[in-house]
Amino acid sequence: MKTAFFDCFSGISGDMCLGALVDAGVDFDTLQKMLSVLPVGGYSLSCARVMRSSISAVSVYVEITSEQPERHLADIIQIIDASKLPDKVKVTSKEVFMNLARAEAKIHATTPEKIHFHEVGAVDAIIDVVGTVLGLHLLGVEKVLVSPLPMGRGFINCAHGVIPSPAPATLEILVDRHIAVYGTDVEMELVTPTGAALAATLNNGCGTLPVMQVTQVGYGAGKKEYQRPNLLRLIIGEAPLVPQLPKYALG
Repeated sequence: MKTAFFDCFSGISGDMCLGALVDAGVDFDTLQKMLSVLPVGGYSLSCARVMRSSISAVSVYVEITSEQPERHLADIIQIIDASKLPDKVKVTSKEVFMNLARAEAKIHATTPEKIHFHEVGAVDAIIDVVGTVLGLHLLGVEKVLVSPLPMGRGFINCAHGVIPSPAPATLEILVDRHIAVYGTDVEMELVTPTGAALAATLNNGCGTLPVMQVTQVGYGAGKKEYQRPNLLRLIIGEAPLVPQLPKYALG
């Protein structure tokens, strides 16, 4: 079984997932071409190789080129459904957004349908989420595992004002998702709501690196540099087959 292990030693975000997938072998031109079937415009997608703590990584950029409308959950579901992406990619991508919307709705005492996504008309989130799910599909990944997630502290400036780190929506997404978290002394956001939603939705188990024969490794870069390497490491390999015990007849 082809397994992907997200090693989140410095957290996880949507753009870090995309960068790690490209570095692990997803062809960026193919990814870009397939994402272009989404009926959403006004953005450009690019990537660049960068260094973080002397480690080579890929950073992915979503640049907004025209004004975007305010989008709600129904708008995003419609965009995904209208695309010609593989059905499995569409189903999983919609599940990520529904998990995001449910968490935001609980925090803001409203319903998922009334939540609107602030990330520049949700274009960032759409590309990050659909691109990550699509990238795993292109690599033929059958199982996703996630390491325990480090949580920053302090405060975050966002569209809602100043909120504590980790963001309330991030923690809400992780409720009952069987993903372990731990605190750090880093005063910034290490796990974004989008990153948490991807981890929670895709996750088939949380823990340390499993037994596997490693075939690909990729590093996705975060945009900020601080005291630790701001990277997400993606380790892909084949889980060994469990040997079958011989059958013995009784009697």
